Amino acid sequence: MQADIRHHETGSRGSFELQREGRRIAEMTYHRTSPSLVVVDHTFVDPALRGQGVARQLQDAMVAWARDTGNKVVPVCSYVKARFDQDASIRDVLA
Repeated sequence: MQADIRHHETGSRGSFELQREGRRIAEMTYHRTSPSLVVVDHTFVDPALRGQGVARQLQDAMVAWARDTGNKVVPVCSYVKARFDQDASIRDVLA
């Protein structure tokens, strides 16, 4: 499934999300601890979409955003942490 992932940030909170028919069906959230450091704290994918690579697409969007903006990432979400542990090619955005 190729997702149309949107990024939103308000104040110190942000998310990468996928919506269908006005309903959020997947998201990866973070909070900002400094102007260039974010803590990724949660990933959710609707059960009907699990196993289709949606969480990976959310993380890929987050990594691309971090690279483009110069932000560094601290992963506390277990999914995000595991992906960073598995894939050395995305570790350049880690704090």
